[in-house]
Amino acid sequence: MKSLFIVAGCLLSAGCGYVAEHSAPRKQAATTRTQAATRADELFWTTLHGGQYEQIQPALEALTGAYLASPTDAVTAAHIGWLHIWRVGESHRLASVPATITDDAVLARRYFQEAVALHPGEARYLGFLASATLAEGAINKDERVTRHGYFLMLDAINAWPEFNLFTAGYVMSAQPADSGNFKRALAWEWKDLDACVDQKVDRKDPDFTRFMHLATSEGKKRVCWNTWIAPHNFEGFFLNMGDMAVKAGDWQLGRKLYQNARLSPSYGQWLYREVLEQRIREAPDNGALYNAPSEAKVTADKQMMINSSFACVACHQQ
Repeated sequence: MKSLFIVAGCLLSAGCGYVAEHSAPRKQAATTRTQAATRADELFWTTLHGGQYEQIQPALEALTGAYLASPTDAVTAAHIGWLHIWRVGESHRLASVPATITDDAVLARRYFQEAVALHPGEARYLGFLASATLAEGAINKDERVTRHGYFLMLDAINAWPEFNLFTAGYVMSAQPADSGNFKRALAWEWKDLDACVDQKVDRKDPDFTRFMHLATSEGKKRVCWNTWIAPHNFEGFFLNMGDMAVKAGDWQLGRKLYQNARLSPSYGQWLYREVLEQRIREAPDNGALYNAPSEAKVTADKQMMINSSFACVACHQQ
């Protein structure tokens, strides 16, 4: 009889813990921003638009300090997550990559999770959360986490196709070319183009010349073009998609996709235009390099965009 009371007490205690946790009030998003948050944002954009990878830590210090003073600011949380994902995403810049770089993926996921909780209607945050979750799952070889990230990404695509079809395809472009995940990633990039112009783009001759009049800086389709946030988004998109086509074994198609980047009015100011021009010249030979095993010694300039030192700044650096 005594043991029954003990068991009952344990169950009651567990039940109380569940009720207490799930009845706790949710954090409410801030309706105003602090001066510290605004100043930290300015530093964030200066660092990102300047391609100042080496200044990520000072920017993180400012943003994290602002977040700790106002931990209900979704924008600050998202920018912290972005800096962490940038640091791990372009870790190829480092002469020696520390094992602890993987902590940035964990922190990115945590801060994007906070940003989504505070602003659940922001589909960009959801796409970044999915990306960071997929990265964390891959690092830890945790299939459950990976699957969770994948279905988060599907939700993000449904919420904002023009933005998150690219995010999804880009994140998975590092997968083996013969894998289902890579084929799905390339299909998502094509669907993104379709969504941006509201029609099916020719899969054999994707010349974007006839669509350039659709460029806009307003509405959801603004993310298909160059904006203040991503001043060379258009060029970076076709650099990546060209890489993916070459990796898939069709270097002729890859060249056509690369050439679309030249249509951008700001192509002449793009810091990575010579990277793209080199890709065009060397497309017939690059497929083997993009499919080389991870342990192969492939120089930085021969890496796919997703594995390069400009994985983020090709779109965001001014």
